[in-house]
This record gives sequence, C-alpha cells and structure tokens, in this order.
Amino acid sequence: MTDQIVEPFGPEYLRPAQPKCPNCSCCTAPLCEKGRNSALECVGNTRKEFAATVAGCPCSAETTRGTHTWRMARMSVTRHAAEAPLPHAAEGILRALADGADPVSDPAGLITQLRVCRYVTVDNGSPSITDLGHAYLTARDEPRFVTPVEVAAVDVDTCTARVVVVGWNPTATVTVLLEQLTQATGLNAEELPGRHLEAVANCRTEDPDDIVVTYIRIAEPLHAAGWAAESHGTHREGEV
Repeated sequence: MTDQIVEPFGPEYLRPAQPKCPNCSCCTAPLCEKGRNSALECVGNTRKEFAATVAGCPCSAETTRGTHTWRMARMSVTRHAAEAPLPHAAEGILRALADGADPVSDPAGLITQLRVCRYVTVDNGSPSITDLGHAYLTARDEPRFVTPVEVAAVDVDTCTARVVVVGWNPTATVTVLLEQLTQATGLNAEELPGRHLEAVANCRTEDPDDIVVTYIRIAEPLHAAGWAAESHGTHREGEV
C-alpha cells in the first residue's frame, strides 16, 4: 500500500494575499518596506513577471527622501562636489537654473552633461534643475568639518546605523547607511556599536536627514587624537 500525502490546506490552497502599500498603487506593503531599505529598490526585490509593474515605485526611488537609494545618491553627489566638481561653465548653468533663469544660454551643449548626472531634466525642450542638482549645489556651498562620530546602534534589517555626529549635535543621532560604515572601517555590523570614528560632515545643516558623512575612519584613541583636551571640538575640512 502506497502512503498518501495529505495536503493540510486542501488542493486549492493559495498563499494569503499581502496587504497593499498605502503609499503607492503598484506594490504590496512588505515589498515597499524591503525596497525602501535596499539599493535594488522595489523592482529588484520582486519576481521578473512583476518588474514592469513596480519599476519606478516612488516608495523606494532615489528621489524620495529617506530611502536607501536617496541616501546613496546624496553621498555620491557630495563626493562629486568635493572631489571632482563640474566644470565652471556647467556649474554656472546649474546655478542659473536654480535661480530660475529662463531661458538659459548653453552654446556648448553642457546641459547634456548635467542630464547625465541627473542634475537637470528637460521637458518639452525646457531644462529644469532636479532635487539632485540642488543637492549638488548645496554640497558645493556648505562648509564641511572633520568631526568625531560615535556609532550608537545598527539595524541590519534596514541596513542602517544610528550615529552621533558630535560636530553637529553631541547627543542626538542621525541615520547613515550601514554598508558605508562597514566598508570604510572593515568592521562587521556587530562590531560597530560603541565604536568611535572620525569623519567629515556638513555640521551646520539643520535637518538630521541632511547630514552626509564622508571619509570615515576608525578614530585614534582619545588621548592620541587630543579629543579629551578639546571636548567635542571640530575642525574645518583640511584644517589641523
């Protein structure tokens, strides 16, 4: 006699439907939660047959404040502004667009370069600056400082960490990407809480979400770095 396999849910069992996302019309809530905290966005976290439906979901897009890709883009723009800024003429066009100039003279065709950087979009032949373009100009203009940074906590589920950027606020925490800390320090997530680091940050910004830390490294012992003598002191980037 052959043993029979009994399906406890019956032959017509289907996986329960997941709740729809309240913020978009293309995804489920669990998918958007995962996509928001992933460099792959929603489209990279679903099956191929659903990719066309969820592509461009605003819940995980780099244009949406607070998403993983938004934070990645802010880091990229900040490094671009500091290390390899746009040519003077291209930046001039970007500033003219930010000031609302219409039309903007572009005899050298530099708007094409700005579009590649996603700093400018063109609609019906009319260029306009994007949020990323504004972020680039902000990164060019705002001062950045070398500051102590302490890792308060990590969240592997959201791939983020909460850190104290001392030069901005010696007690409040801000969110940074976990992979940024692990790649810069060589430490794994479990080793990071309580670690003292050093980084460069825009310490004069007001919104904690606008803090962008770069050039992260493990800090020297306090007595060697002189932090004990300069309680919570900071230096302008490039100063000693």
